[in-house]
Amino acid sequence: MGVRSTNFIARLLCAAAIVLSVSACSKPKQVAAPPFVATTVASFGTISPSESLAGIVAPYENVAVQSTLSEPADSGEVQEGDVVRKGQVLARLDTSDLQAQLASDMATAQSNGANTTHAVFQGSLTIAQGQDALHQAEATLLNDNTNLRRDLNLLKQGYISQQAVDQQQAVVRNDEAAVASARSTVSANGSLSGQGLQASSVQQSRAQEQVALAQAEQVRVQIDKATITSPIDGVVVNRNLNPGEYPGNRQLFTIQQMNPVYAVLRASSSQVTGISVDAPASVEVAGARDLRVQGKVAGVLNQIVPGSTDFIVKVLLPNTGSKLRSGMAVSGTVAKPSLRGIRVPVTAFVDDNHNTLLIVGSDDVVKTVTVREIGNDGTTSVIAGVTPGTRVVSNGQSSVGDGERVSYQP
Repeated sequence: MGVRSTNFIARLLCAAAIVLSVSACSKPKQVAAPPFVATTVASFGTISPSESLAGIVAPYENVAVQSTLSEPADSGEVQEGDVVRKGQVLARLDTSDLQAQLASDMATAQSNGANTTHAVFQGSLTIAQGQDALHQAEATLLNDNTNLRRDLNLLKQGYISQQAVDQQQAVVRNDEAAVASARSTVSANGSLSGQGLQASSVQQSRAQEQVALAQAEQVRVQIDKATITSPIDGVVVNRNLNPGEYPGNRQLFTIQQMNPVYAVLRASSSQVTGISVDAPASVEVAGARDLRVQGKVAGVLNQIVPGSTDFIVKVLLPNTGSKLRSGMAVSGTVAKPSLRGIRVPVTAFVDDNHNTLLIVGSDDVVKTVTVREIGNDGTTSVIAGVTPGTRVVSNGQSSVGDGERVSYQP
């Protein structure tokens, strides 16, 4: 190829490069489209908030059975794990010494009863004798007074001496003293149904009889206590007594009532706010999602430890079939009062404290706003700080930022 051909090809290539360069510069520059974000419109409405709490199952009643008697055990009637009814015998203690004491007290009571009967008859006799003595003394006094009046008339007529009159006067004075003494005796004796020595004697004897009967009744009560029974319907979870052993002061049986049961849920001060007695609750056993039980709040207990922020929410649950067992770990969802206000998705919050949202203005520009969450139901929050109709970025964790223009689906 000659030099002329080579130069021609070079000129062609240069011309082509110039044409391509001019063509590229003549195309318009493309502008990137604004990012798309999902949005929602804040609206006025109602939500039903709830609180999720963790805890354990606890028995409705947990009764520790003890005995105040010192007698040894004759038999144990139940084993751990047995289901018992109220009044069912758990164990029996030996009552030989108590039976002997009861027989002694009853004999004492019978003896005192006989003494009471004797006191009644003796008192009646003594009272009657006292009254007879009084009547006799009064009759003697009356007769001697008659003789004295006769002697005084005879003395005036000179038929008897002064000495004889003086002697009769002395007799009358003795009679008066005898009457006074007899009256004092009658007064002191009194009556069996009122006041006096004889009534008090009978009352004392009856009191001794009552004391003996009371002692006998006390022994009967101890004999009854020697048959140890279950105070509730429940399950025996602990037995600590064998035949021949003395009860002492230890706990003999532990009975737990397991229908219904409590779910004892722990809550912080912020979680417990708004939870009320009788609020509906749903409890699920950890690791067993098919075991879910509906109940209601039985009580909200104040701080467990003074100065702490731990509270207890007790949920009463039916336990038909004994599926729930004491000590099971559970999670509960407790309903709170309904809230009405401006609603937005929980996912719209930018921060974990639920204080910030991203809203889209009429110019399609994102703006950060500060709000206050009043409550939520897990998916929707009621807030203050925006008006109904405000367009909110549904995902507060999206990559868009304050002042950025976005696109969205109206």
